[in-house]
Amino acid sequence: MDGAAIETMKLGKDYPGEVRALDEVSFRTAYRQVFAYLGRNGSGKTTTIRILTTLTAATTGTARVAGHDVRQDPEAVRRAIGVTMQQAALDETMTGRELLHWLAALWELPRGVARTRIGELVDRFGLAPVLGRRIATYSGGTRRRLDLAAALLHRPPVLFLDEPTTGLDPQSRRALWEQVRELRDRGSAIFLTTQYLEEAAQLADRIAILQAGRLVAEDTPAGLRRRHGGLRLRLRLDQRGWITRPVASVDQAHELLDELVRAGAAIGELHLDEPTLEDAYLALTGTQPVMAAPAALAAART
Repeated sequence: MDGAAIETMKLGKDYPGEVRALDEVSFRTAYRQVFAYLGRNGSGKTTTIRILTTLTAATTGTARVAGHDVRQDPEAVRRAIGVTMQQAALDETMTGRELLHWLAALWELPRGVARTRIGELVDRFGLAPVLGRRIATYSGGTRRRLDLAAALLHRPPVLFLDEPTTGLDPQSRRALWEQVRELRDRGSAIFLTTQYLEEAAQLADRIAILQAGRLVAEDTPAGLRRRHGGLRLRLRLDQRGWITRPVASVDQAHELLDELVRAGAAIGELHLDEPTLEDAYLALTGTQPVMAAPAALAAART
């Protein structure tokens, strides 16, 4: 596919009470790319997705998705996208099976293709035991898994995932990561918001960071770490225990070590740590990100 998958120009959104949710946000995403959109709750992430998926109108600026203007041609945008919002919107009177087959018909998937695709997603997200039950009986985590399967059903050219793995178990998180990578490799663009920086580091080709409605940085994960993270020298001194010092370069780390040795410091152990995405995030926003439980993400990586 040619052209940008998503393109915004000075996108702004105001709410009553002089609340500026988005302030001249401009970015461009490509196909075959996972674009992670990071920021604290209230920074404007969900507002951006609601504008790009035609659920709300921007106050200022323009946006195009899959080549279509979201204001002038919303129907074409909706045909080109898949969406999973923070809260799953599912018809509770249906069974999981009925919902997936209804959506397959809505997307006009051939019966054989629909059957195969539904089977793949049911297996990926562990939905087989509940597929015949009414959605009203599903737990929150099961609803999330069904919602993800529904969004992925037609392999959309542009997929919006708004904090999709919140509340998922490690197996379901890993299944989603596999689906995201598969869609990207097939040519889709994925717009991902997440509170989990390690998830963004695992999946994203590019990352944008939003702070109070303004875009403060956009780069590759490596670029953000290099430009905004900084190296850290960790030393274990016999008399003082561990100390950590930020350094601008390896040469500066050597200079600091030389000074300590000349001063008679007894260095028991040392490490030069590469910058992390969390370091860059903190440098750009001054706030601590919400991190996933390490065990859950470690399990998802395996």
